[in-house]
Amino acid sequence: MSASSDHQDSVFSHVVQAPEDPILGVTVAYNKDPNPIKLNLGVGAYRTEEGKPLVLNVVRQAEQMLVNDQSQVKEYLPIIGLSDFNKSSAKLIFGADSNAIQENRVTTVQCLSGTGSLRVGAEFLARHYHEHTIYIPQPTWGNHPKIFNLAGLSVKPYRYYNPQTRGLDFQGLLEDLGAAPSGAIVLLHACAHNPTGVDPTLDQWEQIRQLMRSKGLLPFFDSAYQGFASGSLDADAQSVRMFVADGGECLAAQSYAKNMGLYGERVGALSIVCKTADVASRVESQLKMVIRPMYSNPPIHGASLVAVILKDRDLYNEWTVELKAMADRIISMRKQLFDALQAKGMAYKLLFILVIHCTPGDWSHIIKQIGMFTFTGLNTEQVAFMTREYHIYMTSDGRISMAGLNSRKVPHLADAIHAAVTSIA
Repeated sequence: MSASSDHQDSVFSHVVQAPEDPILGVTVAYNKDPNPIKLNLGVGAYRTEEGKPLVLNVVRQAEQMLVNDQSQVKEYLPIIGLSDFNKSSAKLIFGADSNAIQENRVTTVQCLSGTGSLRVGAEFLARHYHEHTIYIPQPTWGNHPKIFNLAGLSVKPYRYYNPQTRGLDFQGLLEDLGAAPSGAIVLLHACAHNPTGVDPTLDQWEQIRQLMRSKGLLPFFDSAYQGFASGSLDADAQSVRMFVADGGECLAAQSYAKNMGLYGERVGALSIVCKTADVASRVESQLKMVIRPMYSNPPIHGASLVAVILKDRDLYNEWTVELKAMADRIISMRKQLFDALQAKGMAYKLLFILVIHCTPGDWSHIIKQIGMFTFTGLNTEQVAFMTREYHIYMTSDGRISMAGLNSRKVPHLADAIHAAVTSIA
């Protein structure tokens, strides 16, 4: 090869540098910061009170059981994944006594965590559903619009969060879904809405269900936090079960990243509830057609762990205890941050500098919101200030992961919020 050919332009010279992912990029910046007081409240991954990643005891036990089981092999799974995993996942989200399961109206396929489950569902809908518009809450997880757009669906927002009350814009939600065309797909967060932590009440869920069924809107649930929000697996699945109980059709994407701590194992499931068993069988055949050219079949290890835990009564019971402990620690962090801000006399300044028209002295949205994240209301400039001056990392919309906070860091975070809202309007 000549010297001149070594210096020829690459055929990829036109490729521009892509921006960092707005969520995962937070951790990239955090890792580059040498300051010892730095705090990462960006990515949604649980940390212990000591700030360390957690592998659940039940997961370690299940892994040991698999290691000791000489019948375990590393053969390819079927296209739709591990059968025991799929059956157990459907029972977990719909309930073991679900009529839809008993009548074989549910098809469940193992996917690559929640993201993969959403993408497979979106690809299926783009090919086989007559309406190609999906309505997503405003705001929502940053990956949602990308997933649905790339699958060929048209994405439209519906009102969800009211920044004035830091609660649900229920009237706006009903108006927007009421104006949606018949048959449109609607993305619903099953619990612990990301990024706001604001969920409808059960009464509000029932009104949403009635409206959607009356208009023939198709529910697509994203269930990333079952059991991780309230500490109860059943309570966190009530919204989904409400829609399944009426006999209508829906989709549900599940992830075991948060509630089993299997982040890197990429374990998830997509379930589609159909009107009849025959329809469910045909839907499953087409889901195989989506999956085969995408990734052929899913990985075996993580799904095997989940199946072992969900099928073994003792492990399952221990899991529920560990799960509640994680949820309770997050709830405790909310209370501690709220108390710290109250103790600093911050509430009045926060509410009015941030132009929030609530009762002076009220910073209670921190403890009213649920799940991994708190939507603080901090603006982009205030977030940048906290990163620059206090080495606290979060997404630019002011979302913080309560799971990344611990008691030692609460005063530091409270100081940073105080400084940010008093320095920058």
